[in-house]
Amino acid sequence: MARMLIIADLEDVCCATPRGLRLAAQLGLDVEVVAFTYVPLGSLHSNAGEQGRVRKQLLALRREEMQAQIDKHQRAGQQVELRVEWQKDIDRWIVRECGSGRFDLVVKTGHRSESIVHTSTDWVLLRECPVPVLLVARKKWHRTKPVLAALDLSTTRRGKRALNGKVLRAAVDLARGLKVELKIITAVEVPTLLADLDLVEPRAFERNARQDMQPQIEKLAAAHGLPEALFYCKQGPVEKVITSYAADVRAQIVVMGTVARKGVKARLLGNTAERVLRHMKTDVLAIKP
Repeated sequence: MARMLIIADLEDVCCATPRGLRLAAQLGLDVEVVAFTYVPLGSLHSNAGEQGRVRKQLLALRREEMQAQIDKHQRAGQQVELRVEWQKDIDRWIVRECGSGRFDLVVKTGHRSESIVHTSTDWVLLRECPVPVLLVARKKWHRTKPVLAALDLSTTRRGKRALNGKVLRAAVDLARGLKVELKIITAVEVPTLLADLDLVEPRAFERNARQDMQPQIEKLAAAHGLPEALFYCKQGPVEKVITSYAADVRAQIVVMGTVARKGVKARLLGNTAERVLRHMKTDVLAIKP
């Protein structure tokens, strides 16, 4: 990663900016902060010239507010570029800008609530942003706690296995850059219906699943120079396993893959990353295939 794009919060207190600036300093990344503002000026019933003056005034006010926050949190010698955009469709703007190849990472404060009929900016970015997205939790984060990689080692699909490698590489690089411990978790999800009908014994299912995962564990461990003992498997629903383990080890960042679905199916079911985000209380770095 070479250049980070920080999305400033619309609220007075921005969580993404201080977190992003600190991470960028630790990882040696260039930084650009973008702040948005927008008001439907047509409701003023004024001419174009007057609307233009109001727009210019609001942009200047937003720039002044964000520059004060940047000045407060940037590190000594850290160069930070600030852009202020008059933009209503924030998610589309971010996706378009990241598609230009100028950015390698997006940092944004996460918002975990959503209704079925409304797709938030977070969900659009998880599905469509072409670069990794770090969704920052609003609560105080643990600066010296581990980075947690969440892998799907049960998959037999080539694309998802390749995504496991990308997720683990990102987690390894983060842990080394932040000089913290690395943890790895994978869930063994016993099919509920089969368990309820006593067609599978959960402990035996977990043992067999671990054996099936072993070749992938050996391959990933060798590729990244990691001990196999670092790969921890736990039985349970994926979202509960990841969130509970992240809480147990007090992970500062959870790195996981996100495979986008489209249309109504995506809104009704979401994907694993989105289900995890509904429960996660720490930062999540989402990696796309």
